[in-house]
Amino acid sequence: MSQDIDYGNLMHDAMRSLIKTVLQGVAEAGELPGTHHFFITFDTTHPDAQLADWLSQRYPSEMTVVMQHWFDNLEVTDAGFSVTLNFGDAPEPLYIPFDAIKTFVDPSVEFGLRFESPDDDDDDAALTPINTDHVGGPESAKKPDADIVSLDNFRK
Repeated sequence: MSQDIDYGNLMHDAMRSLIKTVLQGVAEAGELPGTHHFFITFDTTHPDAQLADWLSQRYPSEMTVVMQHWFDNLEVTDAGFSVTLNFGDAPEPLYIPFDAIKTFVDPSVEFGLRFESPDDDDDDAALTPINTDHVGGPESAKKPDADIVSLDNFRK
């Protein structure tokens, strides 16, 4: 057994479990409650991510998807979730592994999570909250930044 407790990875697992629980609740209800909506940025190069070729070409490293007014076929597993989203009147299925998620933001309640990778070289990124102004349109422009949980301080 290792002499060190890996708090960083344990927190990442807990945060991914939170996202899983939230998405499972939405899948069971079949809709988002109230004004909740999600902006989810993920790594499109993750080996288990599945998206249409044209989306991979348009977003070769990362992509932000919005779950708000219309989504379909939301299914959540232990490893990730699949959902069909509308891209310019073209419904497209996606599979997003939880460990491919870079940010998860719900601007309606000013909540956000950012997953920093060990090779992120911007040390200040761990201290910078996600600004929901640019993702939530006019409604969220009136709200302050979201609270972000960052785990880089716990990593060795």
